[in-house]
Amino acid sequence: MKRGYARVSTGDQNLDLQTDALKQAGCEVVYSDNGVSGVNRDRPELSRLLADLESGDHVIVWKLDRLGRSLQHLIQLVDDFGSREIDFTSLTDNIDTSTAGGRLVFHVMGAMAEFERAIISERTKAGMQAARARGSHLGRPKRLSVEQVARAKDWIKEGRTKREVARLLRVSPATLYRHLNA
Repeated sequence: MKRGYARVSTGDQNLDLQTDALKQAGCEVVYSDNGVSGVNRDRPELSRLLADLESGDHVIVWKLDRLGRSLQHLIQLVDDFGSREIDFTSLTDNIDTSTAGGRLVFHVMGAMAEFERAIISERTKAGMQAARARGSHLGRPKRLSVEQVARAKDWIKEGRTKREVARLLRVSPATLYRHLNA
């Protein structure tokens, strides 16, 4: 069964162009999310479409960005379709995974997305390493200063319990333990 999916981001936009094209492409059912951002993965009609799909179905969209805003999300969806033996077509992007060429285009897009994620990861790691080399602290700010930790150690030596010291410093016992063991 051919199933179409249409989406517009705001209620001011019109779904007619998309739904007309999907019906002309032979879609028996068209799922439409009106006024829902593509960034939002939790879209009612998309969820309904995904639940209704069966092996042998064909999902058709007017344009790729109607299905998802991120390439990673699109690739996840189309990979899911493929594993469930469901074909996918984007009308204006000329992608049809029922053909060898369409699958090739989509795999190239997937490889590019994976490459982009790897480059971002490498840049992030290099930036963090450079920040550490400059002596920058990464992560959350410490809840206790060096002086507060020294005071806490003194209070514990004087016989106060760690729970009592944590209460005096207005931190949780777990935070105090973490600072004492650092």
